[in-house]
This record gives sequence, structure tokens and C-alpha cells, in this order.
Amino acid sequence: MRAIRRFTVRPVLPDALKPLGDLALNLRWCWHAETQELFKAIDPALWESTGNDPTKLLADVSAERIQQLSRDRKYVKNVQLVQADLAEYMAGDLWYQGYAAENPTAPASIGYFSPEFGITEVLPQYSGGLGILAGDHLKAASDLGVPIIGVGLLYRQGYFKQSLNAAGWQQERYPLLDPNALPLTLLHDDDGPVRIELPLDGRTLHAQVWLAQVGRVPLLLMDSDVEQNAGHERETTDRLYGGGTDHRLAQEVLLGIGGVRAIREYCRITGAVEPEVFHTNEGHAGFLGLERIREYMESGMSFAAALERNRAATVFTTHTPVPAGIDRFPNELIVNQFQHFGALPVDRILALGAEDYEGGDHGRFNMAVMGFRLGQRANGVSLLHGEVSREMFHGLWSSFDTSEVPITSITNGVHHQTWVHKDLLELLESPSGSGDSVIDGYDWAGLSRVDADTIWSLKRQMRFDLIEMTRKRLTESSVNRGFSTTEWVNTLLDPDVITFGFARRVPSYKRLTLMLRDPDRLKALLTDPQRPIQIVIAGKSHPADEGGKALIQQMVQFADQPEVRERIVFLPDYDISMAKPLYPGCDVWMNNPLRPYEACGTSGMKAALNGAANLSIRDGWWDEWFDRAYGWEIPSAEGVDDPDHRDELEARALYDIIENEIVPRFYDVDTDGLPQRWIQMIRETVAGLGPKVLASRMVRDYVTKLYTPAAASSRAVEETAGGAEALAQWKQHVRSAWSGVVVDHVERLAGDAVEVGADIHVSALVSLGQLRP
Repeated sequence: MRAIRRFTVRPVLPDALKPLGDLALNLRWCWHAETQELFKAIDPALWESTGNDPTKLLADVSAERIQQLSRDRKYVKNVQLVQADLAEYMAGDLWYQGYAAENPTAPASIGYFSPEFGITEVLPQYSGGLGILAGDHLKAASDLGVPIIGVGLLYRQGYFKQSLNAAGWQQERYPLLDPNALPLTLLHDDDGPVRIELPLDGRTLHAQVWLAQVGRVPLLLMDSDVEQNAGHERETTDRLYGGGTDHRLAQEVLLGIGGVRAIREYCRITGAVEPEVFHTNEGHAGFLGLERIREYMESGMSFAAALERNRAATVFTTHTPVPAGIDRFPNELIVNQFQHFGALPVDRILALGAEDYEGGDHGRFNMAVMGFRLGQRANGVSLLHGEVSREMFHGLWSSFDTSEVPITSITNGVHHQTWVHKDLLELLESPSGSGDSVIDGYDWAGLSRVDADTIWSLKRQMRFDLIEMTRKRLTESSVNRGFSTTEWVNTLLDPDVITFGFARRVPSYKRLTLMLRDPDRLKALLTDPQRPIQIVIAGKSHPADEGGKALIQQMVQFADQPEVRERIVFLPDYDISMAKPLYPGCDVWMNNPLRPYEACGTSGMKAALNGAANLSIRDGWWDEWFDRAYGWEIPSAEGVDDPDHRDELEARALYDIIENEIVPRFYDVDTDGLPQRWIQMIRETVAGLGPKVLASRMVRDYVTKLYTPAAASSRAVEETAGGAEALAQWKQHVRSAWSGVVVDHVERLAGDAVEVGADIHVSALVSLGQLRP
């Protein structure tokens, strides 16, 4: 039954503690240790029981405790210091302000659209890597001072909570979220809560806008659960990646078209600068380009000119290395949705998403294809993924060589202050604040001056923290599955045993169960009396993916066997709160996708920043930055056509590397019991990969390689004589006359033999036909 009216009970804080309310509403607390400690000190037990959620903590703490703290001078002083630190962080000049001063073409504002955002576990609006990446993008942008406005949807049921039944089969449930109990504020103007409206399949969809403050970055989350909507429309933002095709289309229309309108309202109310550049994080948000074209056309522009204006300022990032991962809609759904979309004709819209290339389906509207056609700049998310994308979308530029397809790459990164263990970060703090290895205040080569015993003691503590979390979660899961006893969980895992991690979504290409290919050999590795291994595994399968659920069940049933259950465990409900102790607690991070289907894969980056070695197929980011100093390569049998034989070969290589290389190195200790070679690998991994895998590096790359050029192009189109109309007419002229261009003669000014890598000079006689130089 839907509530008639909701009431939110908020604490009344004494004046001395009022800043706590503001600190709770700025999500910087989720990566700022001092703010977390401030809230934890209120009531450590309550802090843990509320899931480290400041909003819930302040709602549940007793009035007596609040009054006691308000009289505690030391605590009040700490509140003032943290408040002052946040104020300085919000207003001070950071990297981008210096960059913009030296680069006048840098954009004054960027709109960043994504279907999901993984900021913190207390705001569960993410399913996996795409959302976590988007969250890290906003956090790094905030730390760098990049003027981004994030745009997404507020899903009232978030993504599903995962549990297991007695047989190990995945179960899904969708707890209802109350936005008033989340670290959000409703966007208001003088007339009350702001509502945006947009056409949805012949009806009007209304949405309110919630604001999450991610450090310096505002994140606008649209919510269709408002009284102006009928029941069906209210459920538009019910679940992330839920529902059928019609439902997904409605969500993506709200994200793209509604998102542009939400930004307009936010900027009107707050006076914020409207974005010059629009970044579409995957194709789901691609309809934002249609809204911008509609705006331009209703101001008097032709479609061709409006398209050029939009393209100049748009960046499109694809995260998908497989066609099955792309959203595609029947053309008739697009016609029903957009047949009366202002001045923008529906046939023009259909053409933007048409698969009008060899092998395409002419009855389908492709969101990635539209993304490429609406964005002047596009990128994949690793060097290899850029190559895969150029091949995958070559049909859009069929007359180009594959290497010249205009899709570049910017490799993903991870937000170190979110994912690196706090004690390790303390060891990496730069005493001087300068040096070649110092980035973002941390000396990534800093472990070179830390003794081996300190490093190994910290790594053991990380393992112990992981084991503690694992035992707690597995006890809860075992009870839920109806097990009669859970006493064996108390001896699960060992802080002195080499620990492998494997956690990610569970589509078939990620091959969760490759390690089970030879179960007897895996059992031997797990139960070796002198040098055992242990493995912690987690991951969710999409609710509609029965094949993925079967893989999870197979893994769970193996891990349930009494002879191995103390050395291998599957943890249900993989989320941020689980990931934070998981990455630091592992010595080796495993990844065995079918190459080249891993676009990037950032979990291994997070593990590496915590000193873990990677054991992976050369795919995604690992193909780009693999080095034997940082881990091991699982040889890929990519050329083998038989998938079963390929799995057999790669599984055998996996076992061989673990048994013959990894285990001997870990257990090779000196007279003090320290594995010196392993500890040196920890040092080299953090020093060598640290600067590369940072989200701050990624965001700087986006700023310098894509955002700033996009802003410059947008201004050039706007400011050049004739503007977008002239550019559109020139392009049309070139297209119509191009068939008359003929290369009459080519002469190379050198001999026939050319060395590899040498420059050659060529002269050509070209007839331009109706074109002019």
C-alpha cells in the first residue's frame, strides 16, 4: 500500500553541533576520513549498526548523547575544524582553476550523464562497474575542482539485494528507499519543489529533482514518484535496469531529455553556469542530444545546423565491447515516443540511431550508434577497448581504415581515497609534498622507505579485516539459507594464507567458474597442508540472466563442500561496503574474461593500489599496463575456435601459474618469516601502477583531451561567421561534390625500399572537381 503522506523525523541539533547536518549532506564524508571519525565518535556502535550512514546516525542517536556532545569542548572544536576544512575544500582553487587560467578554452561547466552512480553504499544507485566508475569520476572531478554537474535517476528500489537459497540459487529482493532518509535535498524554487515535464508516449511525465552534493559536484537525480503521475508513470524510476523494453525506453527518455531540463532548472535556481560540454557516459543517456537539437531548432536553426551545434559540444563514452550489451529499441517504439517532439522530425531521429550498415538490423534503433552520431568526440575506456570499438563500429565509417575510425580511448581509473586502505594511505603520505612520484598528495613510491616488517604486518591486518567481514557475512547468509549449524564459519580462512579475490558481475564472458574446470586440482591447491591458498568470491547476476545464476550456483555448491569450505567462499550481495575490505585483504586479484570482451575492468586497479598482484588474462587495462613486476599474465588461447577447448587451455595455465609461480613466491620467507620477494612486489605494484590507475589521471585526461577541445569546437561553431548553419552547408557541399574528387597521379619521393618507422614523402596530383582548396 502506498503511503498517503510521508513524514521525516530529523534531529534538532544544538547550535554547536548544527554543522553536523551540513557535513552529513555533503557526500565528501564517504572519502574523507576525518569526517567519518567525527560521526563515528558520536556513537561507535550505532555508527556500525547504521551502516556508516551519518543521516541515519543523526536520526537515531539519543537526545541525551547529542546534548552531552554539545558540552564536550574537544568534540565541538573538532566539528568546527572539519566544517572549516570542508568550506576551504568547496571554495578554494584546485588543479582545474590553475589549468583554466592557462587554457582559456577550458569549459566553464560540463554536464555528465550516467544511468547509475556508485558514490556510497548508503545511496544504492548502482549495479556494478559503470556506476562505480561514474561515482569515482565525480569524486575525482570534485577533488580537482572540475566544474561538473552530474545527472542521473533516483531509483526508489535501487538495484536488487542478493541472497542465496539452500541450493545456492540467487534470490533478489528490492527494498523500497525513502529519499527523505537519504543524504539528499529536494530541488526547490520560491514556488516549492521543482517539477520537470516531458512527453512520454503521448502522455506527460512529471519528475522531481533530488540533489546529492558530491563534494564540489552537484548530482541531480530525477524521480518520477510524484502525485502528478498515474501509477504506471510513477514507476518509471522504480528499479535500475528493471522492466521490459518500454520501461527501459521511458527511463532513458527521462535521463536524457529530462536530464537536460533538470540542468536548466538547477542553473536557473542556483545561478550555476550552464554546461558548455555534455558527456554521455554510455548510450543510455543519448537522448540528451535530441533535447539539445530540439532547443536549437525551436530557436530558428535548421536540423543540420542544430546537429552541428550539438555534436561540437558532446563527448560520448562507450563501455561496451560486445554488441549484446547495447540498448536497441524497435523503430516503432521510437516513432511512438518522438513523433510529436517539437520541431525535430521523427525521421531525422530514426536516422540517427539507424543500423544502416552491413549486418545491421534496419528495424532497430541503436543507442550507441546514436551516441556516435551525436558526439563529435568518442572514446573507449582502455587502449585495447579503443581498438575493439574501432573494429566494432567500423560500419559507421565504412570508407575509413579501421585504425582511422574516430574513436579514441581514455583508460578508466579509480578514486584512491575511496578504495585504498587508510593505513596504507598514511604510509604513502608525502613528507615533502613534491617529487616525481608524488601525485594528489601521496608518494606512490613511498613504500620504498618503509621497512618490510611494517608492510607485511599491515598486509596481514588487511587480510584479517577481510576475514572478519567474510565470517560475519557468511554467518548471516548461512542462517538465511537454513543451515543447521554455522560454527565452522568461525574458523573460515586464515590471515597467514595467501588470499585470492574474484568479484565482479556474472555474465558468461567473465567466466566465474573457469577456476572450477578441474575441481580436483583446485581442491588440492586449497587444501595443501604446507602451502594452501584461499579464495573469496562475490558477484551478482542480472535477474533475467538464468545462465549467470547457474554459474553462481555452481560456484556456491563447490564452496559448500565440507573439505574446502574453510578455504573458498562465495559472499552474496556484493556492494561497496563489501568491496572496501575485500580489495585490501587480497594478495592476488584474479580476472579471467574471454579476451577481448573486458572493456577495462577496474576491480584489479583497486586491488593493485592496495598492494595486490594481478593474475589476469591480458584484457582491458591489464593488457595496457601489464608488467611482470605487478603480477602474472594468464596466456590467452584467443585463436582457438572451440570454446570448450579454449577454457581447458586457459584453466590449465591458471592452475600452473598459481601452483608453480605464485604460491612458491608467497611462501618463500627469510629467517624473520618475511617473504621479501613478495613484499618487494607490493612496493613495485603500488609505485608503478599507482600513478596510472588513479581516477584523477583519468579525469585530467578527459579535461585535456576531450572536454577542452569540445568546448573550443563549440565556441568556434558559435562564433564563426555564419556559425553552425555555414558549417552544415559546407559539409553538405563537400559530401555532394566528393565523388568528383580524383587522385590523378601519385609519386613517392624515395626509393622502393623503406625502413619500418621511417617517414616517406609523397606528392600527388588531385582534381578537386567542384571543390576549392
